[in-house]
Amino acid sequence: MQILKTPSLDEARKQILKIKKENPEQKIALLSQDDEFNRKALEIKKLDALIINENLQIKDYSKQRNSGLNEVLCNIATKNNIAIGVQLEKIKSKSEIEQARALARLKQNLMLARKSQTKLFLAREDQENNKSNNLYLSALLALGASTKQAKDIINFSFN
Repeated sequence: MQILKTPSLDEARKQILKIKKENPEQKIALLSQDDEFNRKALEIKKLDALIINENLQIKDYSKQRNSGLNEVLCNIATKNNIAIGVQLEKIKSKSEIEQARALARLKQNLMLARKSQTKLFLAREDQENNKSNNLYLSALLALGASTKQAKDIINFSFN
């Protein structure tokens, strides 16, 4: 999977079309930005995944966490068959207060994805490590994911 990290939507579209033209089977993920960027990115037909960027410095709203995902984005992702990536490894490297905020955002994203049937996956380097799979499974279950949803997130593959 190739992850694009461009902040410009036009640049992302051009790169996606170029990559898909060279290799139609290549899976492409885009790192999220703000809500407007994410919504327009999810409408790109050749995109396979949107990875929620845990490095963004964003403020929460008074009534809701600003997790980079909302019900509208989940519905668009489901309609266009785009998976949403979660970076649990990035959360581990944050300070305790930031970890708590990031885990609360992840909990909200799990609920939104379950409600709209959106596919989630773990964006990580070690896909085959069984020990870390069990650790991630436990963390997802503790955050409120159903057993089926947690297993689907751990075992996700682009097919």
